Amino acid sequence: MNSNEPGAAADLPQKPAGAKEFTFRAVTVAMFVAAVIGASYPYVVMKLGFGPNISVVSAFFGYLALGLVYKDFNRWENNIVQTAGTSAGQTAFLCVLMAAFDMLRMDPALGFTLELTPMTSFLWLTTAGLLGVFMAVPMRQHFVIDEKLTYADGVAAGETLIVLDSRGTEARGAARSMGIGLVVSALLMIVREDARLLAAAWYRLPEMMALGADGGKMAFGVSWSLLSLGSGMLVGMRVNLSMLVGTVIAWYIAPGLLMKYGVVDEMSRRKVLLWIMWPATGMLIAGGLTALFMRWRILIKTFQNISSAEIDSGDFPLSWVIFGSVMSGVALIIVQKVYLGIPIWMTVTATVFSIPLMLVGLRVLGETNWGPISALSNMMQAVFGLIAPGNIAANMVASGVTGSIATESEGLMQDFKTGAMIGSTPRYLTYAQLLAIPVGAAAVSIVYPLLRATYGIGGETGLQSPISQKWAGFAQLLSKGLGALPAGAIPALGAAVVLGVIFTALESTRFKAKVPSPTGLGIGMLVPASAIITMFLGSVVDVVWSRLSPKSHETHLTPLASGFIAGEAIVAVIVPIMVAAGLLSLQP
Repeated sequence: MNSNEPGAAADLPQKPAGAKEFTFRAVTVAMFVAAVIGASYPYVVMKLGFGPNISVVSAFFGYLALGLVYKDFNRWENNIVQTAGTSAGQTAFLCVLMAAFDMLRMDPALGFTLELTPMTSFLWLTTAGLLGVFMAVPMRQHFVIDEKLTYADGVAAGETLIVLDSRGTEARGAARSMGIGLVVSALLMIVREDARLLAAAWYRLPEMMALGADGGKMAFGVSWSLLSLGSGMLVGMRVNLSMLVGTVIAWYIAPGLLMKYGVVDEMSRRKVLLWIMWPATGMLIAGGLTALFMRWRILIKTFQNISSAEIDSGDFPLSWVIFGSVMSGVALIIVQKVYLGIPIWMTVTATVFSIPLMLVGLRVLGETNWGPISALSNMMQAVFGLIAPGNIAANMVASGVTGSIATESEGLMQDFKTGAMIGSTPRYLTYAQLLAIPVGAAAVSIVYPLLRATYGIGGETGLQSPISQKWAGFAQLLSKGLGALPAGAIPALGAAVVLGVIFTALESTRFKAKVPSPTGLGIGMLVPASAIITMFLGSVVDVVWSRLSPKSHETHLTPLASGFIAGEAIVAVIVPIMVAAGLLSLQP
């Protein structure tokens, strides 16, 4: 590793000879944390439209879970736990695809009837996820060792593991902050409307604070959610401010104009969203694809250097990579043919086209810390829009294959980066990833239907899942054409596309700090305003804290914010499980 690189392995202690790593206790705790992350992450993603750094959260969970029983665990064992948690979280991220399927079925005019049962979801996500890991394993030497790409989230996870392994005051303080954040967030979630333990009027108070007579219907206020606050503390001021601008435009300015000019006949979130989603989708897709286009040299450079990559002795054996890729690929073909009705040639085509997209995604993530999963999936949607025009099922399934391969490969490469920092054995990290994928797939396949039944998907008050809206909206656009869009949506879509291209281009210049994030703007237009405003307040807490007490900010902000996120997400999963078991009623 380059000694000048932040977090380079040469500057950090390596694993001592004989140190424990892939132990029974580490694997046991890893599977437990994978189940917790896999079950809780869907709520976070669908509520916010993105997922915070799950690697750091997993590292803290590993520290707490291992520490409850064992006093002699080390950073290498905890990295097994962190890797499994990251893998399960990456798998669970694809709840956005499951939500997109449901959103498409809500429109009878589309004639889309494909439904993902829990078993279908499990088999699909497991086979596609395993394929993504097997295909990405040989890339470690190239991207992490030879190219020395940053993979900032992997570096953050490595630094967290090192601090926690110190067993000093700083580690105990960080763990205490996460525990406090988790408990407080969980308690606040319990007394909110979701569990009906407090009067509904208290929960509705934030919406009553809205600006304008119809503000309540737009949910324009402050959300009583420490998950949103904690996420804002981690995201940063620029993106949060961009999301705030997007939400002001979409949910404070636009509704009045849409009513004034007769575009909508009712001031409701559902009807406004049917119009707003198009400029928001245009902004997100244009920004993502422009970022990829501006890095066109990435693909060329990757293929030029890939042949020189060597497999280290500590890596997963190459013969196993080949065998695993073939077997998981065949399994994916069978699953998509039997359960989803997708012809074999379509699955093979989607898999082949996903390989160069995966390589692009790995390099973009390594250089920018932006995982272009959604943008890559949109590209596959566009490809199948040409290959199988009007076939929404093929469009969605093919893009799901790309999304699965991209998300698992990116998670694995971040884990390899963390492992390179602390001297973990790559082969063991691969084992942890492979073991955690079916755990994450099972968790999201079971939990997603419960979340859908308890909180709803889309609509006035349901989980909005902005990425799902974009995914489904793009499939609808490819299927129906521009003529199906509501009045005035085409000019707004065009303007958003132009702005998305311009803003993304300016992000690569010295004006980046002064240019709004197109991703932030698009998500801000889709997520309920109350959640965005609370996230913005979280970024204010981050800035003020860093200036008043830099040392405590460095030690406590990340674990405290992680606790805020985890507490609400865990309770949000427990509630629907209790409802399904008949132990709790959400009826007033």
